[in-house]
Amino acid sequence: MSLGALCRLPLAVARALLAALCGQLGALCWNLAPLSLSLPLPGCYHFTRQCNYKCGFCFHTAKTSFVLPLEEAKRGLAMLKEAGMEKINFSGGEPFLQDRGEFVGKLVQFCKQELKLPSVSIVSNGSLIRERWFKKYGEYLDILAISCDSFDEDVNALIGRGQGKKSHVENLHKLRQWCREYAVAFKINSVINRFNVEEDMNEQIKALNPMRWKVFQCLLIEGENSGEDALREAEKFVISDEDFERFLDRHKDVSCLVPESNQKMRDSYLILDEYMRFLNCRNGRKEPSKSILDVGIEAAIKFSGFDEKMFLKRGGKYVWSKADMKLDW
Repeated sequence: MSLGALCRLPLAVARALLAALCGQLGALCWNLAPLSLSLPLPGCYHFTRQCNYKCGFCFHTAKTSFVLPLEEAKRGLAMLKEAGMEKINFSGGEPFLQDRGEFVGKLVQFCKQELKLPSVSIVSNGSLIRERWFKKYGEYLDILAISCDSFDEDVNALIGRGQGKKSHVENLHKLRQWCREYAVAFKINSVINRFNVEEDMNEQIKALNPMRWKVFQCLLIEGENSGEDALREAEKFVISDEDFERFLDRHKDVSCLVPESNQKMRDSYLILDEYMRFLNCRNGRKEPSKSILDVGIEAAIKFSGFDEKMFLKRGGKYVWSKADMKLDW
């Protein structure tokens, strides 16, 4: 509609049309608004997409093999620290694939020793971690999170979490013991899906006694585990909100349980990909910003889709430095 035509409309109709147009423009440009973060910045750096497992619901798949050079990764981490980051989590893919764990070890040491971050953590499937890694880098790591979706090896095989005859569950217990010996806080991540939603994990989780048990609802991300250009087909793993709530209710007496529904997961993480681009998941895809290495934190973070209120609601801020934890090592 031309401006002249708009002017000839009755005033009330013209106002209504203008309001509708402004609403559409706001919806298109919501992610251009600057963020005003009032909390210590938490970051999750997926520095590699490569993995030795083939979990069917994975939502950060091996679409590239790119890994930043170590010094460039350190430069980006230093920028994040200067912007207010207090917690960094290294993830993948599988972080221990790169240089047999040396790459992530050097990043962990840099963040704790040089940047002096209060919390440094890793999420891993645990299959490639050896005790010598703990001996070399354990003192610099606050939290090790191991992904374990089932205590039934047949279910793990159905999911794609396993390697031949190796027992994922046995390895989990071994890693738990190393965490005790080397004073690293131990955490478990579980993705609840169609193959494990009826499982009762109360006994096993209580025996392992993690400081946190993150329980995620299986999430679809277009282009990653759903859609024509995806490397996974996670639709067969998806469960309803009601199924997820039933699983949570069955485990309500586990004191370390931290549930995360699809809604909480989409909006409440500051995720950096292998190029150090913030990934916005609000629209059901991972839409990247420009790299912080090219445009800086302030320009890139505007496109992150980060919801501070949802971050706090899901319990994202907690005692995350092992120096402040009251754990029996």
